Amino acid sequence: MNHKEQAEQILEAIGGKENLSAATHCVTRLRLALHDEGIVDQEKLNNIDAVKGSFSTNGQFQIVVGQGTVDKVYKEFVALAGIGESSKEEVKEASTQKMNPLQRAIKTLADIFIPILPAIVTAGLLLGINNILTAPGIFWDEQSVIDVYPQWSDIANMIIIIANTAFTFLPGLIGWSAVKKFGGSPILGIVMGLILVHPELLNAWAYGEAVKEGTVPTWNLFGWEIEKIGYQGQVLPVLVASYVLTKIEVFMRKRVPDSIQLLVVGPVALLVTGFLTFMFIGPVTFAIGNAITDGLVSIFDNFAALGGLIYGALYGVLVITGMHHTFLAVDIQLIGSTNTTFLWPMLALSNIAQGSAAFAIMLASRDEKLKGLGLSSGVSAWLGITEPALFGVNLRFKYPFIIAISSSAIAGLYISAQGVLANSIGVGGIPGIFSIVSDYWFDFIIGMVIVIVLPLVGTYLYAKRKKDV
Repeated sequence: MNHKEQAEQILEAIGGKENLSAATHCVTRLRLALHDEGIVDQEKLNNIDAVKGSFSTNGQFQIVVGQGTVDKVYKEFVALAGIGESSKEEVKEASTQKMNPLQRAIKTLADIFIPILPAIVTAGLLLGINNILTAPGIFWDEQSVIDVYPQWSDIANMIIIIANTAFTFLPGLIGWSAVKKFGGSPILGIVMGLILVHPELLNAWAYGEAVKEGTVPTWNLFGWEIEKIGYQGQVLPVLVASYVLTKIEVFMRKRVPDSIQLLVVGPVALLVTGFLTFMFIGPVTFAIGNAITDGLVSIFDNFAALGGLIYGALYGVLVITGMHHTFLAVDIQLIGSTNTTFLWPMLALSNIAQGSAAFAIMLASRDEKLKGLGLSSGVSAWLGITEPALFGVNLRFKYPFIIAISSSAIAGLYISAQGVLANSIGVGGIPGIFSIVSDYWFDFIIGMVIVIVLPLVGTYLYAKRKKDV
């Protein structure tokens, strides 16, 4: 492959160097910040040999080139465009300038939660392993693996400790990522998050029972009673506290002499933010977070099938807009408050549906390049990453996307009606079953069959009839 020639064609298809603000690349994709994505010649771009698909997300126009090739094409690309190589952060910053306030807010949430996602997903997978060992009825009636083989019980106990750590100290993870995003010192964010789950505080999961019994501990600040509670599993308190902490730190760093910053900035920022959090931020955001959780639980308790139908259909649309990142915070809040989530299982099935539709295009197509794209993006979607399938295949032909979200809606209706729950956030797609509460495995498998068969058969038959692939 002539990489310079491919780079020339890509540059021409995106509207020339005048339309390019910044460029970087990851393992498989060119990641571009364009002035106007509307002038990109999509048809010309798709016909370039090196291009395996393209999509726009979070203000970036991303072109799938492939591992081992993308770095070579990128070097030729930036040379032809006459721009320097940019970092991912620089491209993100350039992309952000084109976003409206809502998009920026969603991007901020994404930038906070995506860096901690590996820890959450890892915890989810390990919890799945623990479920296999400890849940009764999987291999034996009313008995678990550790009931039959007690020598495995300590191994299961070690696994649950390792798995639960990310959720137990979740505010510390969020505090690190949030303060880093807001422009403060990440180490102070970690400390702020850990302050909110200090062992001296009443555990948030015991708060409800303590309220009933009237045993909630308090501080008495000159006659003002402040509840001495922690915020385990909570999202909003640490997010707001991290923002306040960063603002105080940045304000002080600009005004405190360098020689005494170490002695003044951190202690004052943490002390002020800590008091504000326990007195105001924590109680208010705790109430808001619980109200959101209670509202969602109430909706799905009373209208489970309808809720599943709507969310199952909408999730694929949310991915297009980038708003799906918002629901990551909601899932984490649900798990923190109830130890389970009813939203995440539908996410996993939506991933599978998009992958199945891409596989159908692969089977129906006579174009070798499209076959390869359908295969690679379908596998990616079945493993939880849907953007290549969505933007590279399904939205390109429209009907695969419509069939996929319709199938996801049907599966969402079914599993919600059956009350399927996940006890963690894991890898989306097929591996998602390991995060499902074991009592609901059978129903989740039925949901998986729905989102494998319906998009595959429906898209294949429609594609053959339409003859456009």
